[in-house]
Amino acid sequence: MNGDKIVIHSDGGARGNPGPGASAYVIEKGATILQKSSKHLGRVTNNVAEYTGVIEALKWISDNKELVAGSLGPIEFYMDSELVVKQINGEYKVKDQKLAGLFSEVKDLLKNLSNKILFISVPRNKNKIADFLVNLELDKNA
Repeated sequence: MNGDKIVIHSDGGARGNPGPGASAYVIEKGATILQKSSKHLGRVTNNVAEYTGVIEALKWISDNKELVAGSLGPIEFYMDSELVVKQINGEYKVKDQKLAGLFSEVKDLLKNLSNKILFISVPRNKNKIADFLVNLELDKNA
C-alpha cells in the first residue's frame, strides 16, 4: 500500500560558498511526480540554498493540501544536507542568524500542515533528481 505515500527530495547548492546558488525539489505520490521545481537564488551559501529547497517544497505542499490528503503514513522528506536535517529535527542548534530566520520559516510552514513529515538525510547519490535540477538551474544562469 505504498502507492499513496508522499516523498519529497530537495536540494540546494552554491558554486562558491557564498556564490551563485539554486534550490530544487521533487514531490512524488507513489510513482507519480506531483511537482518538480528549481529556482535560481543569486549569491547565497550552500546552507541557505538547502533551506530554500525545503521552504519551497513546503510552500507547494501547503498550497496543494488536497493533493496530499489521504496519503498513507508520514511524508518522507529526503535531503543530502545532514546539517539542515539535524537542525530541523532539533538535534543541532541553529546558531547562524540568516539560517535561524529560514529555520523559523520552516517551522511556521510545518505548523500549517496536518501531515507528519519525517526529515531524512541521505547521500547525494540518493538525491539525484533534485541535485540534477539544482545543477541545471546553476548552468542555465551561469
